[in-house]
Amino acid sequence: MRREIRHGATALPKRPLIALTAWSVPQAVPTAVLGLAVARAVDSGFLAGRPWVGLTWLAALLAAAVVGAVGSRQVYRLLGELVEPYRDDLVRLVVGGALAHRVAGRPDNGAVARLTRQVEVVRDSYAGLIVLLNGFVVTVIGVVIGLLSIAPVVALLILPPFLLGFAFFVATLGLAAARQRAAVLADERLAGTAGTALAATRDVVAAGAEQHVVAMVAEPIADQAAAERAMARIAALRTLSFAVGGWLPLLVLLFAGPWLAGRGVTAGAIMGGLTYVLFGLQPALRTVHSGLGGAGLRFVVTLGRILDAATAPDRPVRDAGPPRGHDLAVRGVTFAYGPHSEPVLRELDLTVPEGEHLAIVGPSGIGKSTLAAMLCGLLRPDRGSVLVGSVAAAEVSPEVLRDHVVLIPQEAYVFGATVWDNVTYLRPDATDDQVERSIAAIGAGGLIAGLGGLGAEVRPTELSAGQRQLIALVRAHLSPAPLAILDEATCHLDPAAERRAEEAFAQRSGSLIVIAHRVSSAIRAERTLVMDGATAETGDHETLLRTSSLYRELLGHWTARPETAAT
Repeated sequence: MRREIRHGATALPKRPLIALTAWSVPQAVPTAVLGLAVARAVDSGFLAGRPWVGLTWLAALLAAAVVGAVGSRQVYRLLGELVEPYRDDLVRLVVGGALAHRVAGRPDNGAVARLTRQVEVVRDSYAGLIVLLNGFVVTVIGVVIGLLSIAPVVALLILPPFLLGFAFFVATLGLAAARQRAAVLADERLAGTAGTALAATRDVVAAGAEQHVVAMVAEPIADQAAAERAMARIAALRTLSFAVGGWLPLLVLLFAGPWLAGRGVTAGAIMGGLTYVLFGLQPALRTVHSGLGGAGLRFVVTLGRILDAATAPDRPVRDAGPPRGHDLAVRGVTFAYGPHSEPVLRELDLTVPEGEHLAIVGPSGIGKSTLAAMLCGLLRPDRGSVLVGSVAAAEVSPEVLRDHVVLIPQEAYVFGATVWDNVTYLRPDATDDQVERSIAAIGAGGLIAGLGGLGAEVRPTELSAGQRQLIALVRAHLSPAPLAILDEATCHLDPAAERRAEEAFAQRSGSLIVIAHRVSSAIRAERTLVMDGATAETGDHETLLRTSSLYRELLGHWTARPETAAT
């Protein structure tokens, strides 16, 4: 729990926090004036036979309420400045953790749930806790000021039991958080076991295994019941802490009334003290009990799950050194998405000499993009190896590998920055001349001019898929990486623009691999790899026309669609 509290506390921006604290001063005015006004109204007004003085003091409460309302309005206005940056930090934390797990070869299946539901739970709880704790502190400070103003001896009678009850409640929070986690986990285990049993009801009845299933479900039921009983015991402790902090000060003051009166404490001062307890300390303690016991526990438990998942797993040590050359070699690679899935790639062998232009074709879902991800070191084969310059791609550090291989996926990514920042992302030290040559080679000059030039801001949502692809192609063409892989990276371009982009990469120094979606890409390549899921054939266009029935079928499918055929 300390980790989660520390994480939330250190995330508070200083400037909005200082402003919120400043506006809490007028917010405390009604609480501070409440008991004092009652005491003065009784002593100086009604008991003194001057009702108009008493009414004036009570009217002062209205003015104090107006001042407090202004303070409260400003506190709520500042709340967004405290909460929204924290939500953004959580989103970055979740995404960063998911990426770290993915790079380490451990897909994070719960990332979407954390990014949507759990982040919002933490955000809402965080906002509620800020309001809750701010209101509690403001109330207590106001009560202390008011009590000291009417009779310090009354403060000495009221505050110790109140603080004792509050401290007792705080001491139970760690235990309550642990019990809450245990209850959540027990509930999840029970749901999983019950779901398994219910899904197999027909087989259970047919096999006469009812007793076995009952025994299987009994343990998680008992664990869940024990967890709920433990939560009930924590609730009983909270009730006891409220009795100590909320009701004991009232009883102490009532029993001490005659003693106080004998020492010159006025009836108004005693009534003012009772007012502070009943309308100040008791509601504040009740609110903090329900808030910390509800939103506080949700915040701690949910944030704990986010922080646990965001911890980057141990990554394999990559110290094989930089690739020696730029040849690609795939040796007996087999890969499946999961231990029980059919392999997407099976015993694949492929060699791509340095400087070659290779096209990869095959039906949709056959594993072309999976192969591209392996060539870039993004995926590890289950069996076999992928070598870049005689070094296993999975053993080369990402920082070194990105200097040798650049991948342009089908859905190109651009970010909210200048055009220059977008196209030089992979080569920050690029000169103006190098940038202009890449723009001209890809044919993106008209697009960039339309955007307002290299210094213009890019708004990704206002760009079409084809425009995003052109910017990504310029970025990759400018990259120093000698191996470029286009994974259907021109699918949103017209045939003429696609031809120009592919020819630009073919003329660029280094190797080119194109995941083709038009026949023209395969015809332009020096060699083509045809994948059918069981076997793989390679050869030039003329050779494959003679030897590969799948290639002829794909060629017929492509040429039957004149809008996507070569021009």
